Amino acid sequence: MKIEAFHDPRTATLTYLAFDPCERVGVLIDPVLDFDAASGRRSTCSAEPIARFLEREEIELAYVLDTHAHADHVTAMPFFRDRFDAQTGIGREIVAVQRAFAQVFDLEERLATDGRQFDQLLGDGDQLDCGPFQIDAIHTPGHTPACMTYRIGDALFVGDTLFQPDYGTARCDFPGGSAGQLWDSIQRLYGELPPTTRVFTCHDYQPGGRALAYESTLGEQRRENVQIQESVERQDFIRFRLERDLALDMPSLMLPAIQVNIQAGEWPDSDAKGRTFLKLPIDAFAIGDGPDR
Repeated sequence: MKIEAFHDPRTATLTYLAFDPCERVGVLIDPVLDFDAASGRRSTCSAEPIARFLEREEIELAYVLDTHAHADHVTAMPFFRDRFDAQTGIGREIVAVQRAFAQVFDLEERLATDGRQFDQLLGDGDQLDCGPFQIDAIHTPGHTPACMTYRIGDALFVGDTLFQPDYGTARCDFPGGSAGQLWDSIQRLYGELPPTTRVFTCHDYQPGGRALAYESTLGEQRRENVQIQESVERQDFIRFRLERDLALDMPSLMLPAIQVNIQAGEWPDSDAKGRTFLKLPIDAFAIGDGPDR
């Protein structure tokens, strides 16, 4: 299996294409649709190079998966689903995220909260057959209730569950997030999988201006992660994570991104004049103010 990484510097996001170079079958994980909040403009600048790679290498795209409903970028799932006839997938607990944000954005009357917008809803231990290789789904909640890690061979695609060892882990103050659950999820990965397992992160924020990095191993994470080395106790991590999250700003694209991403990247229907509108809730959303469990 080969892995190609595509970096979107505007959102610090890594999109991964894992594919079999012989049978030319692949899966795409966490693709980005460009959205400029200031102008309200969308584009496929980040998606097009991936599409050209798929076409040039004659790769059949079986699935396009999100590790969770992202708050920092808009998913490009529909672009790849329509262009390559790929199936979409996400964690089964997306229904909890849909229910929570349907209330925030006043979408209860038009948003189905049973996950039907996605072709595949994956639970812990589920498997997807991708021809020459298999995708194993591991439920890793904490950042959100629906976070999934996808295992393909010796590679883990962890979404926001882990960042590079010099940066740490994801925040846990979104609705349904839990620092305790994140600690449990990471300890499960540390304990159940070989230390040589490769870890591919969804973001790299390049602390200190260092070069882009997106691959590590579970062994490196256990020894060197600045927030959750194997010696860190659960209560200490929870205390640290809660304090740190209180100081974090809301992601700049969260309000537009979430209401699109919980619908598998579909935008609201256009009006009679062909215009599309998103909602902007005022004083209705807070992060960092809930107890951990």
